[in-house]
Amino acid sequence: MQTIDKFNFAGKKAFVRVDFNVPLDENFNITDDTRMRAALPTLKKILADGGSIIIGSHLGRPKGVADKFSLKHIIKHLSELLGVEVQFANDCMGEEAAVKAAALQPGEVLLLENLRFYEEETGKPRGEFATDEEKAAAKKALKPRQKAFTETLASYADYYVNDAFGTAHRKHASTAIIADYFDKDHKMFGYLMEKEINAIDKVLNNIQRPFVAIMGGSKVSTKIEIIENLLTKVDTLILCGGMTYTFMKAQGG
Repeated sequence: MQTIDKFNFAGKKAFVRVDFNVPLDENFNITDDTRMRAALPTLKKILADGGSIIIGSHLGRPKGVADKFSLKHIIKHLSELLGVEVQFANDCMGEEAAVKAAALQPGEVLLLENLRFYEEETGKPRGEFATDEEKAAAKKALKPRQKAFTETLASYADYYVNDAFGTAHRKHASTAIIADYFDKDHKMFGYLMEKEINAIDKVLNNIQRPFVAIMGGSKVSTKIEIIENLLTKVDTLILCGGMTYTFMKAQGG
């Protein structure tokens, strides 16, 4: 597989999926930019090579277009972190996005508006459904639209780089499906993803005992399989965060 370290992006356009789902206060100031800083090595490597970048991310869980979930709120800070004036496309699917992506010159960066403004990103139909059948039908109808949405995102760039570790467990258009539109020599993980995967590999395959895992998060539903997998490897598993309430309730609490 292609690795970002060995690749030269000179004259190439890269669609980079990052996780810029950062917390904002009531005045839209970023209160913690850790996730943005984590993606900098990948973004700066592409720029240093003489490549250009189309950045895709989500922010929050919007039910449609909403100003409070707009990525325009992070442009100023992202520009400061990168040392480049970041351009912005007000709609990740609009003509503006296609025109600006096509016009990108080496060293330039374009940030697309929140990908989750479209239900096609998650593949989950929005709205209320009276029955499971209705919901299933809506999901089926969304499939071809999700395919077209993904094709459009892929069309902006020559290469696909996934550096969105915080969203990597979700099979969304821009984190998983888009990879099918690039051959193995035109897609790769960024530095953050590579680092996390190597760390996981080291922890799970080079175990030093006693081995304790600490796991947090709010939803246990997305972590059941990870927990089951870890239980076969660890001596002790410590759960914390909101998901502990589920375990307390199961134990009669």
